[in-house]
Amino acid sequence: MDTKGRLVAGSHNRNEFVLINADDIGRVTSVKELTGQICQICGDEIEFSVDGEPFVACNECAFPVCRPCYEYERREGNQACPQCKTRYKRIKGSPRVDGDEDEDEFDDLEHEFDYNEYEQQHLAGAALSSRGIGRTASGITTHSEMDPSGVNSEIPLLTYGQEDDTISADKHALIIPPFSGKRIHPMPSSDSSMTFPPRPMDPKKDLAVYGYGTVAWKERMEEWKRKQNEKLQVVKHQGAKGGGDELDDADLPKMDEGRQPLSRKIPIPSSKISPYRIVILLRMAILGLFFHYRIRHPVNDAYGLWLTSIICEIWFAISWIFDQFPKWFPIKRETYLDRLSLRYEKEGKPSELAPIDIFVSTVDPLKEPPLITANTVLSILAVDYPIDKVACYVSDDGAAMLTFEALSETSEFARKWVPFCKKFKIEPRAPEWYFALKVDYLRDKVEPTFVRERRAMKREYEEFKVRINALVAMAQKVPEEGWTMQDGTPWPGNNVRDHPGMIQVFLGQNGVRDIEGNELPRLIYVSREKRPGYEHHKKAGAMNSLIRVSAVISNAPYLLNVDCDHYINNSKALREAMCFMMDPQAGKKICYVQFPQRFDGIDRHDRYSNRNVVFFDINMKGLDGIQGPIYVGTGCVFRRQALYGYDAPKKAKPPGKTCNCWPKWCCCCFGSRKKTKKGKSKDNKKKTKNREATQIHALENIEEGIEGVDSEKSALMPQVKFEKKFGQSPVFIASALLENGGVPAGATSASLLKEAIHVISCGYEDKTEWGKEVGWIYGSVTEDILTGFKMHCHGWRSVYCMPKRPAFKGSAPINLSDRLHQVLRWALGSVEILLSRHCPIWYGYGCGLKPLERFSYINSVVYPLTSLPLLAYCALPAVCLLTGKFIVPEISNYASIIFMGMFISIAVTSVLEMQWGGVGIDDLWRNEQFWVIGGVSSHFFALIQGLLKVLAGVNTNFTVTSKAADDGEFSDLYLFKWTSLLIPPMTLMIINIIGVMVGVSDAINNGYESWGPLFGRLFFALWVIVHLYPFLKGFMGRQDRLPTIIVVWSFLLASIFSLLWVRINPFLSRDGIILEVCGLDCN
Repeated sequence: MDTKGRLVAGSHNRNEFVLINADDIGRVTSVKELTGQICQICGDEIEFSVDGEPFVACNECAFPVCRPCYEYERREGNQACPQCKTRYKRIKGSPRVDGDEDEDEFDDLEHEFDYNEYEQQHLAGAALSSRGIGRTASGITTHSEMDPSGVNSEIPLLTYGQEDDTISADKHALIIPPFSGKRIHPMPSSDSSMTFPPRPMDPKKDLAVYGYGTVAWKERMEEWKRKQNEKLQVVKHQGAKGGGDELDDADLPKMDEGRQPLSRKIPIPSSKISPYRIVILLRMAILGLFFHYRIRHPVNDAYGLWLTSIICEIWFAISWIFDQFPKWFPIKRETYLDRLSLRYEKEGKPSELAPIDIFVSTVDPLKEPPLITANTVLSILAVDYPIDKVACYVSDDGAAMLTFEALSETSEFARKWVPFCKKFKIEPRAPEWYFALKVDYLRDKVEPTFVRERRAMKREYEEFKVRINALVAMAQKVPEEGWTMQDGTPWPGNNVRDHPGMIQVFLGQNGVRDIEGNELPRLIYVSREKRPGYEHHKKAGAMNSLIRVSAVISNAPYLLNVDCDHYINNSKALREAMCFMMDPQAGKKICYVQFPQRFDGIDRHDRYSNRNVVFFDINMKGLDGIQGPIYVGTGCVFRRQALYGYDAPKKAKPPGKTCNCWPKWCCCCFGSRKKTKKGKSKDNKKKTKNREATQIHALENIEEGIEGVDSEKSALMPQVKFEKKFGQSPVFIASALLENGGVPAGATSASLLKEAIHVISCGYEDKTEWGKEVGWIYGSVTEDILTGFKMHCHGWRSVYCMPKRPAFKGSAPINLSDRLHQVLRWALGSVEILLSRHCPIWYGYGCGLKPLERFSYINSVVYPLTSLPLLAYCALPAVCLLTGKFIVPEISNYASIIFMGMFISIAVTSVLEMQWGGVGIDDLWRNEQFWVIGGVSSHFFALIQGLLKVLAGVNTNFTVTSKAADDGEFSDLYLFKWTSLLIPPMTLMIINIIGVMVGVSDAINNGYESWGPLFGRLFFALWVIVHLYPFLKGFMGRQDRLPTIIVVWSFLLASIFSLLWVRINPFLSRDGIILEVCGLDCN
């Protein structure tokens, strides 16, 4: 795309299209008309008819096929178009084949049985393909590779298509008939229709008569051996394991490592997973006995407390089942990057790795620092992947000039940073985190040249940081008239809620290269159009705009989305994903590859479970063994076709077998034949529908770009369906129908730019399926869960990839208030999905979603409901201590055994999960603690906010206010921000502490008999206090400072519960005042 380095802005609805900072007036030129086409089978040019029209073999999709290939496919092949699988119709001048009787549209008796024209090509092609020798890399024999002189066309291969071990290699002969034309079209070896009759040999005759010992054959054998040796030079590698499967490349030897699978599943050892499953079953049995005892033994004098506890415990058990069973089949995966290179990066040939479009989303540069975004972009541009296969799109949903200028500075620094990374192969390739590493040059024996260049690059980066920080400081004060660009043009995004769409190509055009003269990946700035009165759908809408604009500009078949604060920590991350996506066997059904989230800047103890290790290392491995992990919003590589709402490809089932041994009146056989007939008619209907849905039209009718075709003769109805689904952009529809990506041929840069502005206009999605069935799904602030759920419902599966070096790393909110608000947003999205039509409890039955995968999705949307029983259960210990009651009656020996079994099963389950998941006990305990903290605060408020939003249409926001901060390492950890989310856990903490004090005082006052019943209540209360301990620690901040707000709230709540204490008066006997005779004689 040639924009001459200018910013493109415009609005399709207002018919505006402007090149800003241009010397002349920007205008859209027409697209050059398509000229010669190339046959996609043999590579020859497609001939023109007498009327000057190019030969068209398939009227359905116009797939480029030349006349000889068309004739061969009808005569010897499957008689169908290679692209749309529509049966070829007979064209005037072509001989008739079987099946043409029902397609007579014209009389052509002159050529009806004219088979001699291509007879010689077919025979030669059959001979070559049956032998599998003499092909080029593409599998097609060229004219220059053959010596057809002086050979009889009627003589077949002497060894009948097989190598004869009794004959030496120099005596084998391949009889090649003479042929006409430039190229031979071979027949696939799997076609058994071409059989060769046996040919007797006369021993009295010289073998040369049969072709043995000819010089031409010896030369051909030597050439074939040389090519095979070249291919075999990549076979022997260290660590190669096992044999390969039969794949699609016939040129490679069978045992070549490049033909083996690109990844494999590593099941959890049975010594670890079998005891885990047994303990789960035992725990369920103990749960049954536990509830049997609890329900059969109510507490009569505290019936309300007992009933509340029973309801809470039943809900906890149900939620545990939904969380536990998706972990029943955990697996790990291993990738083979060397096999990927052997298969798709052959020496001396262009790389065949698939292109990838990478999306980076940002909104407010003051909340998401531009320096962090710049580091993410730099790590993408320096990734270890072919440069021409990478395009980075940065979505600025806030239309901020600060982000635009920061990207401009980043593109300049990338010209120095990218060659430095690739020259020395450094990790990570985000400069901020790379230079933060402590490198001991003497110990590692680093080369002096690297030391010099590293120091110089560090100085360059420090200067780059100074320029970025200067831009941030300047952006703090916005001029009254708004920002102005260098040429005096007002910045189009001065009004954040009312501005045109903007596109700027920073890298990948105009010959911009790095300092060593090498090309750079594309870097494109995108800000979609926003107008008042339109719904923009926040991040999901921005991501859908990136899907469309990337489809118009580069249209890579795979997409990677990362947040602006998640940089690529492993430069081979894209190759890791391609080991799954490009696997010839299993890759076609994979919709996305999800990587775990890893974080920098978190304190060693991970007080608030920011790393979320239990979820990423245990739950996600379990889901990978079912239908794949859920999409978590970042660090995910997608298949573009899956985002377009297409169903996953289905394996063709073998035809059902019927017996012919019974008479026709036999009920079983007769019934089966009826079913077969009905099944055939249904299958034909399905094929017809699928053919209409996947119909690919000639795409030369791009508006103002490529000259059109007769709309009356084109398939109008499918085109209307495409427009209702994808929107009214012919360029985007054309790109959406290209399964392997690529921009439609013949479109100019000007027409593509106009279409790019069109597809990011604010009204483009109106009356389409965007956000409903296509792209990121709308309806929840957690669009990631909803989007992944829809893909799994279409039958796709996902893959969880955990390379040894983390693929991505990001930053996480490490202070208490920010962490609670992050959890609040996730829980609110789950509540919105729970109350929508896409709720996994009732949506998607009869599709490709597996039952255990549905369990996982149900658990991911109902967990905020756990906040209600959790709040009640955490308040029960304080109530029991203050009232002297308890939720359990006097415990018998049987009950003690059940309770002990319950606690032991919980502990053993956790230990076994730590064992096969590789999680430490600290991580497991922090996760348990924050489950309680988040449950009684963020999840509870999310449930209230979600109900108000969905049922009453009321939007409520909980604001976060900074109160105090400290300097030093992990200073954000001690940053205290007051928010209403802190009230419930603080209240629970105080009432339980007061309850413990009251209970102990009561026991001291009443004597040793009361210590026995007190033990259960104290254990219950201490369980709550220990789980809320990180919350209390976050309140206290540093040890030398106590926030004033804590003191105020503590005194307030202490006063309230003191009054409650006086009202309850637990030291007073329940039977009234006991009067005793004084022992002293007062008289």
